[in-house]
Amino acid sequence: MCSIVNFNMNGVVKTFPVVYGTLHEKAINISTLREQTGYITLDPGFKNTGIAKSSISFVDGERGILLYRGYPIEQIIQKCTFLETSYLLLNGELPNDNQLDHFSEMINQCNLNNNTKILQICKNYPINSHPMGILSSLSCILEFMQEENNNNYIHLLATLPILAALIYRTKNGLFPVKYDNNLCYTSNILNMFFAKKTNNYQQNPIIVDALDKLLILHADHEQNCSTTTVRLLSSAHVSIYASISAGISALWGRLHGGANQAVIEMLENILQNGGNIHKWIEKAKNKKDPFRLMGFGHRIYKNFDPRAIIIKQVAENIINKLKFNNPILKLAKELEEVAIHDSYFIEKKLYPNIDFYSGIIYKAIGIPKDMFTVMFALGRLPGWIAHWKEMRLNNEPLVRPRQIYVGYRKRNIV
Repeated sequence: MCSIVNFNMNGVVKTFPVVYGTLHEKAINISTLREQTGYITLDPGFKNTGIAKSSISFVDGERGILLYRGYPIEQIIQKCTFLETSYLLLNGELPNDNQLDHFSEMINQCNLNNNTKILQICKNYPINSHPMGILSSLSCILEFMQEENNNNYIHLLATLPILAALIYRTKNGLFPVKYDNNLCYTSNILNMFFAKKTNNYQQNPIIVDALDKLLILHADHEQNCSTTTVRLLSSAHVSIYASISAGISALWGRLHGGANQAVIEMLENILQNGGNIHKWIEKAKNKKDPFRLMGFGHRIYKNFDPRAIIIKQVAENIINKLKFNNPILKLAKELEEVAIHDSYFIEKKLYPNIDFYSGIIYKAIGIPKDMFTVMFALGRLPGWIAHWKEMRLNNEPLVRPRQIYVGYRKRNIV
């Protein structure tokens, strides 16, 4: 394979090295482009720009492939728990039994059960505050409440689900539920959300399995908006707590993690306006119509999102086995069926993505829609930590993009 690329710049040939990834991705290393030529590249949205060499996850959008540390997502979803997946992303290898037990024990020991300060802070947020805004700010506050001997990575994995449940219960006027060391990680999330005053949440293995799989599917996805945000802050040597806080804020965006909430809101709107699927499909196809069909298409995948294929099966399993008869869920299945057989969507490769199905599952579980993106953040957390850690271990330089200035020329104040 060619190891260099030559560019003819105004009659002068400049040479740049080619970098190859493990799975044969190709990149032209233009780090000396400006120095050699005086030019920079312009790439809005970084659609063609690689910002890092990373060994954490790999996405092939054309073939619908997703790997975590080399393992196909289809194998991970069948053979691993979310906690095992988290260990894999953080450490590069799957844990053996002893390593997993130690990892679980460290998380169990690092909880907020006795921290009344966090509870009081949580109660002081305005009642209309969005849970993602609260979670972002509380993540920063955590830095000042950790014990000196705590591992920061473990501390975040242990405490973010507790904060999420606390936010939910506080906003709904419910008493806080403590982390239970006798429950697994995912069961603890459900218990802290839904336990009653008189007894713990009755764990349904179908729901526990569905949530665990959702967390795994969200765990990492290369250089998406929130992950890149975390890496940017890490390059400036910002603390991991502040970096995760920024990642949560980025994930909050409607075009990123907030899309799963937007899906349910879209379905509610369609239902309130008569539920005519074909009418809304035609609106989505009309370029002059501002309506956008949420949950279809993906920036990277030009094939079926492998996560969506998996999570569709999970959604069908949880709806059928638990016999949910919800008009929103029924409408979602009808919309999906019409869209995937419509020639317009087939031609444009607008397949249902993970956001379409994840919102449906959260709805079935009982998670309110303003908490959907919070659940996404719990899943993405190990990926964010892994990228922050990788940046520091590789001693990556401070990220500082260039720009093309299109403002006024130099002028004088009159």
